[in-house]
Amino acid sequence: MCALHMPKTDGRLPLYARLRDQLASRIANGEWSPGDTIPSENRLAEEYGVALATMRMALKQLVDEGLLERRRGTGTFVKQPAFRADLFRFFHVHDADDPDGSVIPESRILSREVVKMPAEVRLAFGEPDTTHCIKLERVRLWSGEPMLFEEIYLRLPDFEGLQTLNPKDMGPLLYPVFLQEFGILITSATDELSFGTATKASARYLELPANSPVAVIERIARNPVGRIIEYRRVHGRPERFRYRVNLGEQHT
Repeated sequence: MCALHMPKTDGRLPLYARLRDQLASRIANGEWSPGDTIPSENRLAEEYGVALATMRMALKQLVDEGLLERRRGTGTFVKQPAFRADLFRFFHVHDADDPDGSVIPESRILSREVVKMPAEVRLAFGEPDTTHCIKLERVRLWSGEPMLFEEIYLRLPDFEGLQTLNPKDMGPLLYPVFLQEFGILITSATDELSFGTATKASARYLELPANSPVAVIERIARNPVGRIIEYRRVHGRPERFRYRVNLGEQHT
């Protein structure tokens, strides 16, 4: 029996969790496409040189996360992701030429780097001992005018290698990239809206005077099993924001 070489992962994780990461990477790299049957538990356990029970735990985690699905009598398949459009767009843009908000604003990535994890991000992730994460900054534009400045914090080692991706290949939506490149599916998020003061960076990219008022949105995004994957802080030009909630339909 010859075990496969396993790429570098976080050695602090249990073996089944590291196996999960390797299998998710094979899905993300296109070795197994949506709808494909993956090899049997026995075959995968033999390939990686691990106990069958350990491989079963890794596969169960991927099933729980929504990347795989089991079909009785036929095997385990790569699941077709069911993305929610409201998670994709993060907000709706209303314009005279786009009353339904169906057009996605332009996205420009400004920076990607490994940084010391801020205290509020560490608290959101629930990992007090974690020291570093990936920070991504980008600006969203509508008709060439800046609308939003985003600071996005992502876990390590989950998103190791994000810094090397070509921004032109990432497109305006990040969650499909998270799945395609890293095997991470976002299925729910909590957004909190408030108002505050522009930072030096947000004032610069939103083309606002220093200390201008801004709308502030904080997002916490989770995978199918509730693990927090992303912490996002957004500053927006306040004159472009409207708050609307539908409490229910009235039937007559």
